[in-house]
Amino acid sequence: MQLKIVITLLMLSLALSASAQKPNYKRSFEQAIAQTQIMLAEIGQIQQSGLSKDLVSPRTLYKGKLKMVASKDWTSGFFPGVLWFIYEFDNSRKWLDLARNFTSPIEQEKLNSGTHDMGFKVFCSVGTGYRLTRDSHYKDVILESANTLVKRYNPKTGVIRSWDHNTDKWVNPVIIDNMMNLELLFEATRLSGDSSFHQIAVSHANVTMQNHFRPDYSSYHVIDYDPKTGKVLKKNTHQGYSHESAWSRGQAWALYGYTMCYRYTRDPRYLKQAEQVASYILSHPNLPKDLVPYWDFNAPGIPNEPRDVSAAAVIASALYELSDYSNYRKWYLKKANFMLYSLGKNYASPAGDNKGFILAHSTGSKPANSEIDVPLSYADYYYLEALLRYKRRS
Repeated sequence: MQLKIVITLLMLSLALSASAQKPNYKRSFEQAIAQTQIMLAEIGQIQQSGLSKDLVSPRTLYKGKLKMVASKDWTSGFFPGVLWFIYEFDNSRKWLDLARNFTSPIEQEKLNSGTHDMGFKVFCSVGTGYRLTRDSHYKDVILESANTLVKRYNPKTGVIRSWDHNTDKWVNPVIIDNMMNLELLFEATRLSGDSSFHQIAVSHANVTMQNHFRPDYSSYHVIDYDPKTGKVLKKNTHQGYSHESAWSRGQAWALYGYTMCYRYTRDPRYLKQAEQVASYILSHPNLPKDLVPYWDFNAPGIPNEPRDVSAAAVIASALYELSDYSNYRKWYLKKANFMLYSLGKNYASPAGDNKGFILAHSTGSKPANSEIDVPLSYADYYYLEALLRYKRRS
């Protein structure tokens, strides 16, 4: 069925009372600030204990305790990003100083070529700081990070290698998450005038679009390539229910990634891809009425499966941007607004709870029995980004 027909039918079937619900921007940010104050106090206690020598950012809760991570962890940039978003909302020197302080230890990752997560770590922290301050030092860090990331690009495959681990499973794995790191490369070209970053990002996006997606526009998680020929060796879904299932956060990364690619390129193929992925997500029969997905769209125990609030936050943020480019603007805005409304109403941490995380009920990797029904720093990051995007469009 044509996308336009699908979306028209969906629009006709919208429950107007639900779709009309919108997030309370001011109250949501006030709640986020109150929680982040608690988080800062928790971090301060850990730092005073001397147990956090190399631990710089909070990631989640483990057995009820705050789990901190080193700068090399893929999630290290999200909490500094949260602080930058609060500064963007509050515009006070206090939050500016805190954002700078927590961003500083992440900067050393600009030379870490052993990971593809440069965008998550550096661009969500340093990149957000640069957008808000235009600090030339941050610009230099972004460009050094981009130069490091492109070392993982293989012209034979046309993509940036993701993981160096699990060599018993994959030769040259590329995960759908890697789409999120392309923003760093696009921005590096904008800042430097060096088109090579842009060209690599486009190559990665094109090859991923060719190999990661099924006919229904759901995405695999991991595609393994022969590094010598570029041939696809395996199509897997490592963090989902099965190889042929649709892992929810993977679909969110795909939606966000191709929407962002359209921003930088205006290539209509990327806009169409984003719209098709959005249609898959929003029309899926297993998407709950509150629009906060289960951890996998095909999880066998639905409705008795964990939700993934982080996927909802990423999807909502992406939909706000997609609404700027698409003919289906009103539909995307209604869906994003209701997602944010649901997150704020039903998934926010109780006041003073969860060691200061803003949202609860995310799922990291259920197959690995890791981070199930817990707060996650990246859920908080994309939730605040979505709130800011909502405000700019309201």
